[in-house]
Amino acid sequence: MDTAAPPTFRAATAADVPALVALVESAYRGDASRAGWTTEADILEGQRTDPAGVLAVVESPDSRLVVVERDGELVACCQLEHRGTHAYFGMFAVRPALQGGGLGKLVIAEAERFAREEWKVAEMHMTVISLREDLIAWYVRRGYARTGQTRPFPYGDERFGLPTRDDLEFEVLTKRL
Repeated sequence: MDTAAPPTFRAATAADVPALVALVESAYRGDASRAGWTTEADILEGQRTDPAGVLAVVESPDSRLVVVERDGELVACCQLEHRGTHAYFGMFAVRPALQGGGLGKLVIAEAERFAREEWKVAEMHMTVISLREDLIAWYVRRGYARTGQTRPFPYGDERFGLPTRDDLEFEVLTKRL
């Protein structure tokens, strides 16, 4: 039986940026990310994000970077961006050692609730690297639909990592809220 306290959700502040960068990096890059199942270490090296990029999300009036804490400790985060008729979901990270325990489901449900109730949007959009079939399948089980639309990977922009292959692209997923 899980005796951990339920997670709490709040908007990130500038003071959270270093911890958020560390969390996102640990979930997606390097050997630490291999403890969880969301790692991109086999297809991307380098950074996943940086302090300037995270701070820009925190300070953007159309974005909300959600900090998820349990017992006062940062355990997950996600980005929501209000884009008119829909919200964009991104920068989703769960501490690798906690992945697979249901926390991610709670985070995405709270993100969807917030977008629906606070921003009054009827749809959530996201992009996922198309090679990440396991991750796409997880989102499909949460009600997201594969649209068949793709977006190019930003090759040459080291802020998003150093690809180890030349066939990366993002697939667009959507969900009616």
